[in-house]
Amino acid sequence: MAGYGHPYVIHAANLAQQAEPVRVAHEQQQQQQQQVMHQYQQQGPQDALAQAAQLELGQNPNALAIRRPFDPTAHELEANFRLTRFADLKGRGCKVPQEVLLKLLEGLQDDQNQEEHSAHFMHVPIPRIGIGMDASITPLRHSGLSLVQTTDFFYPLVEDPYMQGKIACANVLSDLYAMGVTECDNMLMLLAVSTKMTEKERDVVVPLIMRGFKDCALEAGTTVTGGQTVMNPWCTIGGVGTTICQPNEFIIPDSAVVGDVLVLTKPLGTQVALNAHQWLDQPERWNRIKLVVSEEDVRKAYQRAMDSMARLNRTASRLMHKYNAHAATDVTGFGLLGHAQALARNQKAEVGFVIHNLPVIAKMAAVGKACGNMFQLAQGNSAETSGGLLICLPREQAAAYCKDIQKVEGYQAWIIGIVEKGNRTARIIDKPRVIEVPAKEKEGELW
Repeated sequence: MAGYGHPYVIHAANLAQQAEPVRVAHEQQQQQQQQVMHQYQQQGPQDALAQAAQLELGQNPNALAIRRPFDPTAHELEANFRLTRFADLKGRGCKVPQEVLLKLLEGLQDDQNQEEHSAHFMHVPIPRIGIGMDASITPLRHSGLSLVQTTDFFYPLVEDPYMQGKIACANVLSDLYAMGVTECDNMLMLLAVSTKMTEKERDVVVPLIMRGFKDCALEAGTTVTGGQTVMNPWCTIGGVGTTICQPNEFIIPDSAVVGDVLVLTKPLGTQVALNAHQWLDQPERWNRIKLVVSEEDVRKAYQRAMDSMARLNRTASRLMHKYNAHAATDVTGFGLLGHAQALARNQKAEVGFVIHNLPVIAKMAAVGKACGNMFQLAQGNSAETSGGLLICLPREQAAAYCKDIQKVEGYQAWIIGIVEKGNRTARIIDKPRVIEVPAKEKEGELW
């Protein structure tokens, strides 16, 4: 979330009555999703054994062999090389707390009213959006066009440098997609090479990160034309996404109304999965969770997390226009609840968001509980990286939206809550329903 804080990372170091319509809508959606999966035609995965750096991604998103685990020895690195050791923080830990950030950003807020700054084209106001949103929207001097721009970066999350690059690029683009912007005209790459890396590690890792970032940009229909690369104690990777839009190409995230439902397009639990995978090398940590999850479960959850984080929200964004989305944001470092609250604060109407359902990568809810709730996953506070879009949709459109995204991509989306009359806040009910994703394990398939 560019505006919510990613550019400001510290760089140095019973509602049963309300729940009923959500339950009914979710059951209808589940029936439709089952129908879609019967229609979904699998395509075999491509094999790219010739290059260790080449992504092994087939056309079927459910194929299990999405990518071989990164093998440092294949690149003549030490077997115990771990990319994540080149930074001490990740996830929520590298974020300035949301309440602190909002106070710090007060100095950047424009003194004048936003409406006073709105440009006009053919007597129609063109909105100007800045601090606090996913992307900035700046009216240009020319013919009613607007500049839409975002930036984001973070520290290593996964051990595979190529996938780290892809995830970083997808994360930047998600801020544009959250605004309904589906085309990115240009990207810049921001990269910090750790001073703790040997020359060999640098020469292997950095090109792989850059290749992953570039490939994801190409997948999104854009190109990387420049950026900045520096030395730093910690490794960082991110970028800038820029596009020029007409007014009908973006969706101002401020029009949720009572009766809308909330849809989420990716499962939660990425931070839990990433941590659990690192704990495979740490016996004292692994002992805390091994009673609720197997090593195979953790490795599969890790693959699912990587697949989810590297997946573009472009289709989800495009369908926001088709199904008349009223507002959206992407779920990243502040967790589901943090970003839901930020979105609720921005609504013109006096509404509140109530979340009843939590789709979570399979087994990760149990891992979270076994850790003494250190991630606060059920409370919506667990950090996500390159998470899904949280979208306010008209109730009558939501199930069709979920069906359509599964038909196009083969991935699920979920109705997770409702928009009610309120004071522009968001909350999760005391005992939300956890939806395991996938609901059943399928031999040879990831999802």
